[in-house]
Amino acid sequence: MAIPVLVVEVLGASTFEVGLVNAAQLVPYALLGLVAGVYVDRWQRQRVLVVAGLGRAASLALIPVCWFLGGLHLWVLIVLLLLFGAFSVFGFAATQSLLPHIVERRALRAANARLDQAEAGAQTVGPGLGGLLVGFVGAPLAIAVDAVTYVLDAVLIAGLRLAPAVRRESVPRSLRHEVGEGLRWTYRHRILGPLAWSTHVWFLGNAAALTVLAVFALRTLGLTALSYGLLFAVGGIATLIGASFASTAGARFGSGATITAGRAIYPLAWTMIAFVPTGTTDQANHLAVSLLFSAFALQGLAGGLENANEMSLRQGLTPDALLGRVNGTMRSANRTMGALGAVLGGAAAVVMGERTALGIIVCVFVVAFILAVTSPLRTARDD
Repeated sequence: MAIPVLVVEVLGASTFEVGLVNAAQLVPYALLGLVAGVYVDRWQRQRVLVVAGLGRAASLALIPVCWFLGGLHLWVLIVLLLLFGAFSVFGFAATQSLLPHIVERRALRAANARLDQAEAGAQTVGPGLGGLLVGFVGAPLAIAVDAVTYVLDAVLIAGLRLAPAVRRESVPRSLRHEVGEGLRWTYRHRILGPLAWSTHVWFLGNAAALTVLAVFALRTLGLTALSYGLLFAVGGIATLIGASFASTAGARFGSGATITAGRAIYPLAWTMIAFVPTGTTDQANHLAVSLLFSAFALQGLAGGLENANEMSLRQGLTPDALLGRVNGTMRSANRTMGALGAVLGGAAAVVMGERTALGIIVCVFVVAFILAVTSPLRTARDD
């Protein structure tokens, strides 16, 4: 939450520059994602997570240090976020591949739902806390607090006691061949393929949407940092509610149907945001805030419902020896589309205006839904 405030209010960036900053966190996935998946399958995943957590902590800690020394410029922030993203590539690939070593595969959906509930709880508290911190100590020092949380992350992961992983056979391995195995399993699978393409398009739309939203909410609607943080807190509460029902919905209707239903909600939520009024009267302001918060709650509910089902479907359909590569492939493509969406969203808002950009974003979410509903994903089950 503090990064958009830092970029918009402290550095005075334009909408396009906000898009560049958002893209900087995602570009490493395009450059390293496929390779990271291979090495996560080769290396000890718990150790990868610890190193990634410490690396992300150091990357974020340098932001307030540079600000304190008077050297925090937009390009410096972009470089540090590129470094942060590079550690995140390995961290997320290992995170999504470690769970099958903790629980049995039949329990993956419930375990993913519980992880989503924990994450949603953190996302509920985090933005509100971030808004308070930004208001009292400023965005750079709020980011320093975030750096500390990554140190705690590394300590907690290091304390996990796991059974030793089964070592893969020691034979000469080609990096190119192993990357190809991950790509083929991801995109040639009759269920994982449509899921992958729908998710890629969703990331394109979501990154563009959040880029436009930062300027639309903070500058056009005049939301304070605290109000902007509360917006994400409301989304976090809704995600927590959705995650609470994710396992039940997946068991009753099927993971594929639950994912598809979630993809249908996003266009509705962003249509509401596109029609938020920007009048000067108190009535118009109250209506704008109500619509904005309601739409974000709707988006959070959809995310909570579908994410656990998407992860359990991917983990359940993929052999463990390929799981790091499949997750790395998905993350790489998702974040590449996210980086592209952030830049395109910012550019569209500058050239065509924020409302027109939001209208185009709604269409992108519709495409993601169509890719899901017209494929075997719609009826897929992981049980």
